Amino acid sequence: MNSFHEPTPGRAHWVYTHPRRDSLNRHLLRAGSAALSEQYDVTVSDLYADGFDPALGERDLGSLSAVPGNLAELTGDAYARGEVEPDVRREQERLAAAELLVLQFPLWWYGPPAMLKGWVDRVLQTGFAQGEFDEDTGLPRRYGDGRLMGRKALVIVTAGDDRRTLGPRGVSGDLESLLFPLTHGALWYVGIETLDLHVVHDADGIDDAGREQQAGLLVERVKGLADERGRPFRRLQDGDYGRETRALREDIHPGRTDLAIHYSG
Repeated sequence: MNSFHEPTPGRAHWVYTHPRRDSLNRHLLRAGSAALSEQYDVTVSDLYADGFDPALGERDLGSLSAVPGNLAELTGDAYARGEVEPDVRREQERLAAAELLVLQFPLWWYGPPAMLKGWVDRVLQTGFAQGEFDEDTGLPRRYGDGRLMGRKALVIVTAGDDRRTLGPRGVSGDLESLLFPLTHGALWYVGIETLDLHVVHDADGIDDAGREQQAGLLVERVKGLADERGRPFRRLQDGDYGRETRALREDIHPGRTDLAIHYSG
C-alpha cells in the first residue's frame, strides 16, 4: 500500500500564527490569502483564533497514554489506530490535501512562536508525515523523502530587526540559519520543499503606508508562486551523507561546518 499522501492540485493550506487582530500580520494574511485564492482553493488555520493547543501530551497517544515506550513510536501507533485528536486530524487532512503550504508568523526570540512549533510537534505525526524506511537502501525516508513529498511551502516571517542585523554577519544571526530547523529540520524532513523566505524586516516600525506597501509586495509574490522552484537541499537517499554517520561526506565542502553545506546547488 502506498503510504504517501498525494496532494490535490489546486489546493493550498495557510497556517497563520499571531494573537492580535489588528497586527501587521493580520493585514498581510488578508491580502495574501485573497490573492492566493485567485489561484488555489485555500483553507486557513488561524491557530490562536481556533484555540489550537500546541502542547503535545498524553491525549495524543489515545488509548496508549498509559503504555510505556518511545513517544514518537506511540503517537505513530495511535495514528495507525485512528486515535487522533480532532484539531490535529483537521490539520492533517488540510495538509494532506494541499500542494502548497503557507506558514506565516512573527519572529519571536529568533524563532517561530511556540504555537507554531506545537503545530509541527502534533501535526507532523509519525505515521502521517514520517516514519518508514526505504526497503532498497535501508535508510529512513526523511530529508526530501518523507510522506509529504510533492508539496512546496512558503514561509512568511515578520521581524523587528533590519536586513543587516539578520544577515550573514549580523549580531542576531543569519535568518536563513535561524529558520533552518523549520525549513530543513521539519519541512524538508517530511519531504516538503521550501521556497525562498518572504521576510518583512523592521516590522515594528511600519506605519499604515508601510502596511499597504508590504501587502502589495506579498500579493505580487503570491501571484508568481507557481513559477518558483524550491530550495535545493540535499536528499538523504542520494548518497551525499554517510550511511552510518548520516554526516556529509568528507569530500564535499571539506572543512566546512556551516549550514549552507546542506544545499546541493
